[in-house]
Order: sequence, then structure tokens, then C-alpha cells
Amino acid sequence: MFPTGLVLAFLLALVIITLFTTLVSRYRRCPSNKILVIFGRTGKGAARTIHGGAAFVWPVLQDYAYLDLEPFVVPIDLSNALSQENIRVTVPTTVTAAISTDPELMQNAAVRLLGLSQEEIREQAQDIILGQMRAVIATMKIEEINTDRQAFMGKVNEAVSTELEKVGVSVINVNIRDIQDESGYIVALGRKAAAEAINQAMVDVAEQEKTGKTGVAERERDQR
Repeated sequence: MFPTGLVLAFLLALVIITLFTTLVSRYRRCPSNKILVIFGRTGKGAARTIHGGAAFVWPVLQDYAYLDLEPFVVPIDLSNALSQENIRVTVPTTVTAAISTDPELMQNAAVRLLGLSQEEIREQAQDIILGQMRAVIATMKIEEINTDRQAFMGKVNEAVSTELEKVGVSVINVNIRDIQDESGYIVALGRKAAAEAINQAMVDVAEQEKTGKTGVAERERDQR
């Protein structure tokens, strides 16, 4: 028979080791490319978000999950969007985005995106971007969209960023690949600009030839 004191000491040591192991296993480190989301009884709203560093997650009272910060590409095949003059426009676009590390936006992501796969997040972002691009195109004339691409991209970027931030996502880059319309208006504008450039070039050539001939005639007169 083992002495009672020895048995109690063994049990106490076993409890301490088990408790220490449990506590250590609940200390979670957050990689730099992820957001640690602690939920349950956090005392700070719906969730506590951490980017970098580490935190202790209480057993039973709390649990945790991670949000991935890797950028994702959202292809936007926007077609038949109506411009201000009701001309249907096709604007294939690629948007690169990622979950934000801004404290307020991390909270939005924890509430609205936690538990979703990367594909589900991409689909949600795609719906938001499509709606905002249609809204921007509806406020602009087709000639403005075609001639001032930077202004158009700026408006798209601003509108898309504002809406995506509501779900905790920030825009990294917006790339508009091409702009077309079903009526051929943009193609006609291009032909008009090309024709004007060619005509102006011909006028410039004619003026230079005229100036050259005048100069030659004056030198011949001086020689005579």
C-alpha cells in the first residue's frame, strides 16, 4: 500500500501538469498573414481581433478562428451596364482585394466573413463590385468613360472601396481591361479622333510645304 500522502501528491502533480498543459494549449499565436478572431465572452463586443502577436483563449468561455489576409482576385465580367445616355456598356474588370488589417474593418470582417471560405468571400465581393460599377456608369456619359479612364477608375475605386469596407475588405487594385458598347459609339469616337489626327497632320504637312516653297522662292529672288 502506498502512503496516502504520496498518492495525494501524485494526484496534485497530475492536476497541475494537466492544468498547465491546457493553459499552454490555449495560448494562440497569430501569424503575420492572418487575423486571430476570439469570440465568446470577450468583453469587447461580438469578437476580439488580433493581427500579429498572441492572446490567451479561455477554455469553455471562448473559442477562436483565423481570417486569411492573402489577396484574392475578383474577375468582373460586367456587361449591359447603362450609361447616363442609356447606352449599354461592357466593362471587363479585375479587382484585387484582401481582408483589411484596420482595427475597425477587422471587426466588420469578424462579424460578416468569419467561417466563410475564400471562394464565398470572393463571390460576396463580386456582387458588391458589380452593383457599384453599374451605379457609377449610370452617372457618367459614354464619352467621359472612354476619354477619361483615370477619372472613371477613380470613381469606381472610391465606390467599391466604400462598400467593401462594410464587410471588412479593402481594395488593393482595380484594373479595367477594356470598354465597349453595343451601339459602336466608342469605336466611332476612335475613328473620329483618328480621322481628325490624320487631317491635322495633312494640314501641317501642307503648311510646311508652302513655307518651304516660299522660302525657296525668296532665296531665288535674292540671288537674281
